[in-house]
Amino acid sequence: MTKPTHTHATHGGRFAMLAHYNGDVSLEAQMIVVYRDLDRKVDTATTAKDWETNWRPIATDDCPICLGAGTDQFKGNAENPCGGCYGMGKVRGDGETPVDLWELADVALGIITGLRSELSQATRQLKAVHAVPGVNEALEAHLQQAIGEQEQKWRDGRGHGPGGRRYTGD
Repeated sequence: MTKPTHTHATHGGRFAMLAHYNGDVSLEAQMIVVYRDLDRKVDTATTAKDWETNWRPIATDDCPICLGAGTDQFKGNAENPCGGCYGMGKVRGDGETPVDLWELADVALGIITGLRSELSQATRQLKAVHAVPGVNEALEAHLQQAIGEQEQKWRDGRGHGPGGRRYTGD
């Protein structure tokens, strides 16, 4: 049996990438990805751009049952957490399900550590953008324009005043 390598970013599922090659003349020389839907046992092709946009690779610490989604995919109820990873989408580093609460806490700590590093990197990037001259002024002007448009839309909307307009006090 082929091991799943990717999952759909929104719909889930188990997919294995089979081939990646240049298309022929009828496909205008686009990059083509051939993949197998392991649940339906069907081979399909799509463009590489569509593949990169809508499918994501399965990491080694993604739950083998829900493939990192954290929800129960077998019963079709997205509100129920996965029983393999307890709704976290991640398992131990060796790919095994956490056995007790201490192992589950280690998995959660790994998730938190990864999120902290992403947050600190995003904060550094944001500070670098704000350090560029003129960026803060442009953002403030855009914010004031958006607030003005929103207020004008509210004033022009339906209300209980004369002619169906809103009471604005002026």
